[in-house]
Amino acid sequence: MAQNNDIKHKVFISYYHEDDQYYKDKFEALFGDIFINKSVGDGDIDDDLSANYIKRLIQEGYLTDTSVLVVLVGKNTYKRKHVDWEISAALSKKVGGYSGLLGLCLPDHPAYGKDEYSADDVPPRLVDNLKSGYAKLYDWTTSEKIIKARIEDAFDARINRKDKIDDTREQFKKNR
Repeated sequence: MAQNNDIKHKVFISYYHEDDQYYKDKFEALFGDIFINKSVGDGDIDDDLSANYIKRLIQEGYLTDTSVLVVLVGKNTYKRKHVDWEISAALSKKVGGYSGLLGLCLPDHPAYGKDEYSADDVPPRLVDNLKSGYAKLYDWTTSEKIIKARIEDAFDARINRKDKIDDTREQFKKNR
């Protein structure tokens, strides 16, 4: 598909709040003008709510019309149930249709700057979709041009690679 630089995709940023807030804030500051942010803001959802209610809020209130899910992959992101739930919802046709899936390996992650990653320290549902060819994992960048192209590729995957979506894994019940 031809890239249209005027289109702003609806992007949800999935990350581990405790470790990777700096990179989420930086991503929004660097690139917030090239996409429509559909992410959960700090304090938007009360942590004391039940897990099922939080999952439903994220699906219905944030991910329903998201076109691309960007996973900020830090050193502990693979352990987080909310990240797993967000990826699963983004890959679910029943939650507003499929979203493109893109992983960004953060500088504190062991795979950053390397050509390979270990499936042991990347969110498992993301790994499933990297292996199937639906998603892609790149190193963190501050280049707007590169991020635009990667978001556009993930957006196009919703149509061109949707047959490669793998959401068969059972969802996390708790953090690892």
